Parts: sequence; structure tokens; C-alpha cells
Amino acid sequence: MAEGSLSSPDIETVETGGSLTDRAYRQLEERIVTLRLAPGEVLSEAALSKQLGIGRTPIREALQRLAREGLVVILPRRGILVAEINVRSQLELLKVRRELERLMSRLCALRATAVEKRAFAELADAMEQAGEADDDVAFMRQDRQLNGMISQHCRNEYAAKAMGLTHGLSRRFWYQHYRQVLDLPRCARLHAAQARAIAEGDPHAAAAASDRLIDYMETFTRATLDAEEPAAARV
Repeated sequence: MAEGSLSSPDIETVETGGSLTDRAYRQLEERIVTLRLAPGEVLSEAALSKQLGIGRTPIREALQRLAREGLVVILPRRGILVAEINVRSQLELLKVRRELERLMSRLCALRATAVEKRAFAELADAMEQAGEADDDVAFMRQDRQLNGMISQHCRNEYAAKAMGLTHGLSRRFWYQHYRQVLDLPRCARLHAAQARAIAEGDPHAAAAASDRLIDYMETFTRATLDAEEPAAARV
């Protein structure tokens, strides 16, 4: 793993813009995705407010957003829990993500401006560099950036909203298991190929690159299932 791993307790998200709710969301989402807030952990609005230096109202609003995305579970009169991770649910999520991401990648290639396409090309280079350096921190943040760019520049708000529900869950699953079965350089190259096809304005190549990426993610997910289930339980 690269130096500066997100397992280090002093690393926070580098994004600081937006409203207080946005800031609270980004910081909490990163803590959940990187397992610093572990599955099943009970969360306290007051404690999180103190830790992040953000008022309780933005914290509450951020937690509600995280609940809509499936990263936390709000139990009335019982508390707030970090959601558990389920491999089989991840496979079902990928079925939805495949269709949405293919559509959005194609739309981005058609609708992104020249300036936006240059940003995709630059991000592709950065992702390949992160993969070659085995820099999990940089890659995870670049993956989040790529997701955001695709959601924004496809210019289809309905697809973007639907896809937004999958991103945090996918990154958290990746972060939990990548040390066991993931080839980080290969994964980074697949993401970069998707970004580069969009940058080149080729909708067919962008859709194909998206499918190849999801193919790899499904293989990765099934490998974690094989690793976790006893041999007698495998089909």
C-alpha cells in the first residue's frame, strides 16, 4: 500500500468547498467508505459534530443523505448505525450500475464540452499514475472525482441521481476487499480507459470501456465471495 493510506487516523477528505452539510457529508462518507466508521458502529450526532467541528443540523442532514444512499441506517428512537456490507447485495447493485454507467458514459462522450473532455483526459493520466504507484488514497479520490464528472457532464439528471445511490456503497466495498483480490494497477487502467474514451468523444468506445470496467468489478466481487464462503457452501 502507498504511504499515506487512509487507514491513517489524521487523513481527512481534501474537499472543503460547498455548504456545511456538503462538508459534513463528504467527511462522513469518506470515513464510512474507508471503514474508519465500521459497519455496525453506532453513530452519535453530538460526537460527530464535535469531531468534525460542524453543527448538529448539518450533521443530521448529512446523515439523512447517507441513509438514502444506504451507507447508514436510521432506526427511530434507537439510533443511527453504519450499514453492514453484503457481497450478494453488491452483485445486484452492479447489475443496475452496468446499465446506468454505460448510458452515462455514452452521453458524456456526446455532450461534454472541449474543456470538460480535457479534464477527463487529465484525470485518466492521473488514475494510471496512481495505479502504477499503488496509491490507494489518490485512486479512491480520483474514482470519486470521475464518478462526479460523469454524473455532471452526461447532462441527464435522472440517471445521475440514480447512479449517485451506488457510488459510496461501491467504493466502500472496494476499500474493504481490494487488498485481498484486487489488481489496483489494472483497475486504474480500466477507469482511465473509460475516462479517455469520453475525452476522445467516442460514445461507442466509452460504453465498451464502461462494460469492461463493470466486468472486472463483478469478477472482483465474486472473488471476495469465494474467499469468504467455506468451500462446502460454494455452488
